[in-house]
Amino acid sequence: MMLASNALALVGPRLSGMAIDAINLKTGVDFDSVFLYSAGMVAVYLVSALLGYLTAALMVLISQKVVYTMRRDVFNHLMTLPVNYIDAHATGNIVSHLSYDIDTINASLSHDVVQVCASAVTVVGSLVMMLIIKPVLLCVFLITVPISLLFTRYKTKKIRPLFKARSARLGELNGFAEEMLSGQKTIRAYAREESVVAQFDRHNDEAVEAYYRADYQGAMIGPTVNFINNLSIALITTLGGIFYMLTLSMGDALSPVFCIELGAVSSFIQYSRKFSGPINEFANILNELQSAMAAAERVFTLLDEPSEVPDTIDATELKDADGEVTLDHVRFGYTSDREIIHDLSLHAPRGSLIAIVGPTGAGKTTIINLLMRFYDVDGGEIRVDDMPIPSLTRDSLRGAYTMVLQDTWLFEGTIYENIAYGKPDATREEVEAAARAAHVDTFIRSLPNGYETVLSDDGVNLSKGQKQLITIARAMLPKSSMLILDEATSNVDSRTEKKIQEAMLSLMENRTSFVIAHRLSTIQNADRILVMRDGNVIEQGTHEELLRMDGFYSSLYHAQFR
Repeated sequence: MMLASNALALVGPRLSGMAIDAINLKTGVDFDSVFLYSAGMVAVYLVSALLGYLTAALMVLISQKVVYTMRRDVFNHLMTLPVNYIDAHATGNIVSHLSYDIDTINASLSHDVVQVCASAVTVVGSLVMMLIIKPVLLCVFLITVPISLLFTRYKTKKIRPLFKARSARLGELNGFAEEMLSGQKTIRAYAREESVVAQFDRHNDEAVEAYYRADYQGAMIGPTVNFINNLSIALITTLGGIFYMLTLSMGDALSPVFCIELGAVSSFIQYSRKFSGPINEFANILNELQSAMAAAERVFTLLDEPSEVPDTIDATELKDADGEVTLDHVRFGYTSDREIIHDLSLHAPRGSLIAIVGPTGAGKTTIINLLMRFYDVDGGEIRVDDMPIPSLTRDSLRGAYTMVLQDTWLFEGTIYENIAYGKPDATREEVEAAARAAHVDTFIRSLPNGYETVLSDDGVNLSKGQKQLITIARAMLPKSSMLILDEATSNVDSRTEKKIQEAMLSLMENRTSFVIAHRLSTIQNADRILVMRDGNVIEQGTHEELLRMDGFYSSLYHAQFR
């Protein structure tokens, strides 16, 4: 048996070859070539699959790196934009640039770009093969391809603004949703849920309508281009059939330009399908490409926004400032047609306490924005230590101030990290001492994790008063020469406020302090009180001097304590 098997193994290939040769002679088919071409096709398909996998993986990697870089650049640019840009744009709309717009670009990069590149290779290869088979049949594409291109160009110009409007409506929807979600307590307190839902429905309808208009117009491109390409294939089939019939009937009398065999007609039709298929695919993904282009336009428009005016080349750093501040005939308006501050002059000696009072909209917070150079004055001059603030670097100027605002801000992190935010190198003892001075140490220690308690979502798990005490403790760490308190105790009770005022006295010691207050009891010891109304300082002096004037300040004071 073993000898028979060995003999069969030796003779088998020769018998198989003889059998194939016999079949070749009988049928007239070259099976050796068939097997060779089949093996070649299998190899090509395997290589194609491998290259397809590598291309997809590479594009995913590239798109992720592009998106990472783009998000980083957008966020970094946001950090350089002037405050007036942030004030003028809804937070949700800005966040939409970082999330939806960049994600749309990512989806297009990771899928559509690969498809377009592969389609381009297929179109070029198919065109070359059709030129080899029968160039005369390409005359059909000389008619249909320009029609497809002209139609696509026309529709592209028409739908591009629609996709841009779609992205804008979605940004407005995100901005409204962010605003309403952050004000849930107020909405429920005033029972305005139905009104807010109605407004959301309106924004939602506008976004859906914008989506519909863009997608409807974009969806017309694919079927139309597909119809034109199918028409071209029908014309090629008809023309090829006519040439084949002429070849059979006329033989050698027919010009070689028009002579064609049936197999060549079939091959040309197959390549024409390969040629038309990618064009159809491109037309079908044009919606996604237009959406990505609209998103990219919004992102690049944001990146093109001018950054905060850079410091002058010869700007100097403000080091060891004494804290003497002078405002000399300052004028300012947030818009060119409405001036908020009119001809304001003030001198704040080193270590003085300047209080600013007045009704809402008088311009009190605007003065703080000008002192910190969040906005530049339209006229006049502000000086620190007798140096105009435009001649100082912004970082050193703002670093010379410590601020406690009415609107508290806490980031996601531990209470310890939030207090040490203004002085990252602060020791544990310094942080705890600042917390004790702000009368918040007892509360912090009552928490399960004490100073390591993690705050999230702007300290949503704390009361407004507790958050404000933490921000006051934060302000007690830096040893800056100037201090700004903008309604710093507005969210605490009267008893705690009394204790904090004692801490504030030590905080303000040897510091030039600017205090904005509505509770006039907190500013009675101020060295100078500015009474503002409609952007003008209508009265100024000490508490006793202003009471003796029996003017606007006196009426404000007696209105609170009568």
